[in-house]
Amino acid sequence: MPRSPREFLRRFSQGEYGSLRVLITLAVIWIIFGLAHDRFLSAVNLTNLSLQIAGIGLISVGVVLVLLLGEIDLSVAIVSGLCAAIMAVLNVKHGWSPVLAVLVAIAAGLAIGTFQGFVHTRFGIPSFVVTLAGLLGWQGALLWVLGDTGTVNLNAAFIVDLAGTFFDDVVGWIIAAALIAVYAAVALAGRRERLKAGLDALPAGLVVARIVAVAIPVLLTVWIVNQDRGLPLALVILVGFVILFDYVTQRTRFGRHVYAVGGNEEAARRAGIRVGRVRVAVFALASMMAACGGIMLASRLLAVNQSSGGSDLLLLSIAGPVIAGTSLFGGRGRVWSALLGALVIGSISNGMDLLAYSSDTKFMVTGAVLLGAVVVDAATSRRRRRA
Repeated sequence: MPRSPREFLRRFSQGEYGSLRVLITLAVIWIIFGLAHDRFLSAVNLTNLSLQIAGIGLISVGVVLVLLLGEIDLSVAIVSGLCAAIMAVLNVKHGWSPVLAVLVAIAAGLAIGTFQGFVHTRFGIPSFVVTLAGLLGWQGALLWVLGDTGTVNLNAAFIVDLAGTFFDDVVGWIIAAALIAVYAAVALAGRRERLKAGLDALPAGLVVARIVAVAIPVLLTVWIVNQDRGLPLALVILVGFVILFDYVTQRTRFGRHVYAVGGNEEAARRAGIRVGRVRVAVFALASMMAACGGIMLASRLLAVNQSSGGSDLLLLSIAGPVIAGTSLFGGRGRVWSALLGALVIGSISNGMDLLAYSSDTKFMVTGAVLLGAVVVDAATSRRRRRA
């Protein structure tokens, strides 16, 4: 806990309050676009925004894991398109049940990530080279899977409903209450465990303040979406995966190993951590989450085609976590940055769409935001090393 405003500013400049920084950035973005267009902060548009970020956010969850290792995966976007194509072809062309088709697509993503992680680890090839080759190779696989059809339209209820389901008001409030209760239980249990082990723990008042800080945006979100169609299932899925992987990285041995490898690989190896296995597992999970994101994007668009996984999807999937504070240098960040980063990137894109900005302007603005985030990350890392 900072003991003075000066200490708070010092630690803030070193990147210790990344979530606060991104929340301030998000507030500024919403104020700017809210003043520029009266529909931006409407319930309809904010509900649409939650649907727009769901697929990208799911992909970004896996990207965060890779970034924690200090690595990069350039294939996540095209893997999302390939796995969505596998799902669509199996369901539409071969008559497989939608549930089985989705499971096979997720398994395909897991297999792709395992293969890329093995090649990267076994032969010591830089991850950007392996995944760059994957970006090209899986693009060919996508075209081969789709075949001459080019576009496959989706109509199976199970798949379409992933992005097309909205909970009514009562269910939305119940889900919000359950989410707050789970967060409170985990936060209080963590404090008790640290006290029991004789470690320093946050004061009870600060833990309660954090619970309140989480409860307010959760309740506000449900209130807003209930003014439109209700709480989207897609948003619930995204938040569920974020909570799951944040728990894994923060409270399990595997998560501690990921941070250790990303912070100092040689020290982790000397501590007995099987670095190779950790790396392969992380790349496998990243491609699995890419598959989940591709399925969600296909559900929202009701189709899979040759451009699935293309355009600016890779840029947005990586830019989000970096903008939200996950370091490109490894060992620092939280899975929550996938959600917060997707909100920032999605808000910028959504606002520029409402203002009818051209594609060239959108690309330049998004690129500038990413560059700015990387510069801030590098600067805070330098300040931390000097400190």
